Amino acid sequence: MPIENSRLRGFYKLSVKERREKVAELAGLDQDAIDSLAATGELSEEAADRIIENVIGTMALPVGIATNFIIDGEHYIIPFALEEPSVVAAASNMAKRCHAKGGFTSNNTDPIMIGQIQVVGCEDAFAAKEAILDSKKELIDSCNEVDPILVKFGGGCRDLNARVIDTQSGPMVIAHILVDCRDAMGANAVNTMAETIAPRIEVITGGTVILRIISNLAIHRLAKVSATFTPLEMSDSGDSEQGSDVIDGILQAYHFAAADPFRATTHNKGIMNAISPIGVACGQDWRAIESGAHSFASHERTYGSLTHWEKDSEGNLFGSIELPMPVGLVGGAVRVHPVAKANVAIVGARTADELSKVMAAAGLAQNLGALRALATVGIQAGHMKLHARNMAVTAGAEDHEVDLVVDMIRASGERITAATIENALKSLRE
Repeated sequence: MPIENSRLRGFYKLSVKERREKVAELAGLDQDAIDSLAATGELSEEAADRIIENVIGTMALPVGIATNFIIDGEHYIIPFALEEPSVVAAASNMAKRCHAKGGFTSNNTDPIMIGQIQVVGCEDAFAAKEAILDSKKELIDSCNEVDPILVKFGGGCRDLNARVIDTQSGPMVIAHILVDCRDAMGANAVNTMAETIAPRIEVITGGTVILRIISNLAIHRLAKVSATFTPLEMSDSGDSEQGSDVIDGILQAYHFAAADPFRATTHNKGIMNAISPIGVACGQDWRAIESGAHSFASHERTYGSLTHWEKDSEGNLFGSIELPMPVGLVGGAVRVHPVAKANVAIVGARTADELSKVMAAAGLAQNLGALRALATVGIQAGHMKLHARNMAVTAGAEDHEVDLVVDMIRASGERITAATIENALKSLRE
């Protein structure tokens, strides 16, 4: 379940233990979940060996909590597992800037995944395509017979279509099964259905089936989230006029991304800076999410932005995001990895649809954070401020010296660079 209030004032000032205890209290975590979060080596060798093959060890990532998210009227705190500083802070900062208009709103589509069946060697590819379509009901029924549990929970194969494509190997018939996967990501269900009907498709078409596999370009399973940000919320000074200038700068930065694939690639990487870490934290197939998102950014168009930004009639900034979000709460690492289970509990996601809207909202907030920084102080100001502690460690600072070095640099007003960090460390030791 979502929490009562995601606005955690002073959360960043608490110790790691205090933050963990606060999140555990808010999310109602049991002791096993708390212990998993507290353990730096939370995944045993035995558990790791069950997840993938040839295991030699594990590798930990920091898990940070993004706060301030209100989505469809409910409050969420969101775990991010990643190594890059400033991401969690930026998402949290932007999430609180749309509260005046109610936070984020979602309008997701049904969890429909595509399974592809490739048919080659047909005497007449177009006649084979029509033969598949003529047998649509029979093939759909066969798909659903192989997964009665999915059908029981309201899912199953919903439709089937086919097309002919020209390739270097000659014309191919590609059949698509459209499967409602409910709370599963769906790869196993979709692949099993595709393999089940492949022999029958060979009989129907007179061709040979080669591939029977899910597509990660999930154009029918879209997360759609939007939010409105007032000029006052976009200002740091409480000045609506200054906030309006910030909005204008954000729009110009967005228009650059919308028009130029070179910019759009980094623009969308910033969006995935939030979405992928949540996927990692919650045991999702984040590679599938990444590939689907970037493919969708160029689907039937020149590669462009996954978000859209505009100014409404009242001068507010309106933003929206739309992208495939193949996530699941059934099967996979989400059911095996103890911290993944704990992180899903922190989100409070009751369905895959709920998790997908949370991830999309975080992506929209993170995108705004990057656009706002680019349009004002520049991306490095906030990033380097938070990255300074890492730089101090790299320069050789001991644990007791790290914060002292960072404080010296900030007090001096100097730009944070490797050289200034090294000089500050030298001065401290002298």
